[in-house]
Amino acid sequence: MKIAVARETRDGEARVAMVPELVGKLTGLGYVVTVEPDAGAHALITDEDYRAAGAEVDAAAVESADLVVSVQPLGTDVIRRLRRGTATISFLPTGQERAVVTDLRDCGLTSFAMELVPRISRAQSMDALSSQALVAGYRCAVVAAGMLRRFFPLNMTAAGTVPPAEVVVLGAGVAGLQAIATAKRLGAVVKAYDVRAAAAEEIRSMGAQSIDLELETLEGAGGYAREMTEDRAARQRDLLTPYIADADALITTAAVPGRQAPMLVTRAMVEEMRPGSVVVDLAAESGGNVEGSEAGEVVRIGNAQVWGGRNVPSQMPGPASRLYAQNVVNLVTLMTQTTEEGAALFAPDFEDEIVAGSCVTHDGVIRHEPTRAAIEGEQA
Repeated sequence: MKIAVARETRDGEARVAMVPELVGKLTGLGYVVTVEPDAGAHALITDEDYRAAGAEVDAAAVESADLVVSVQPLGTDVIRRLRRGTATISFLPTGQERAVVTDLRDCGLTSFAMELVPRISRAQSMDALSSQALVAGYRCAVVAAGMLRRFFPLNMTAAGTVPPAEVVVLGAGVAGLQAIATAKRLGAVVKAYDVRAAAAEEIRSMGAQSIDLELETLEGAGGYAREMTEDRAARQRDLLTPYIADADALITTAAVPGRQAPMLVTRAMVEEMRPGSVVVDLAAESGGNVEGSEAGEVVRIGNAQVWGGRNVPSQMPGPASRLYAQNVVNLVTLMTQTTEEGAALFAPDFEDEIVAGSCVTHDGVIRHEPTRAAIEGEQA
């Protein structure tokens, strides 16, 4: 069976779904791995790198494949060229990509969405949301340090002492914790807040101060926070305002896949910040944690520069691709059986919780119930 690595075509996407050092994992299972020409170019991976790892480079790789792996969903033109029964693995935000889901269904393709992999212990090695959040969290701390026109660390010199920058991080999931860790490594004084009770210990474990607003905690399913009432949100904003006003850099990372990002910081709160302050909103693409932030843009609010994140993991395509590719390999391995002759057979077991949870379409049917209900409701 053939696995094809698609070349990404969406604007701003620099990652690739497979890297040369992991090709051997797939060929070792018995697959033939084919790669579209220049698939890894933006991640500084050459076609020769893939050939040296045992892959074939072929312009017709996708059309002849049994399984196509990509980062972003395949385009409609590509989907309609695939043979019925072909499988795809990619990120597939079903709420925003309903036309793609419909095409996948109508073309009889089996599709798996990486963001739908259940958040259970057995699936941790396949959790691409977490691996990409790790990259994004690191990147946003580096962006904040680069934009801030002062040192992050304390510096003591014969000419005097330069105090460290003060950084506030809102949200202590994977991205937030990595932002905290990176800012601490750069020498900043870091304070952080999360609505989940368990996050306080995690924040302290990174060497940061956990901000305690003495409000009820909001533990939700799958490790995410549950939505808060508007009264709770308004009280939280009031209590956070002095911390944000004192910060040199504010980093916000609160987001839940498939949902609007919570608005944690108002324009008025940003206007309280000192001249030269920096705000990095990692959730700008999903509505933003900061009022007025714009995905992919730097805007000025009061005295602060506000950087809105857009496809942030793709800004570090090398490590992001390596981590994502490992997630893909682990998921493919779960769904692979080996014949007596040693050949690979891609045979998803839909009784498996991970397989069933991540499957969007199969055999002409939308299997992901919320997506099916939404599409059928639109078509009714």
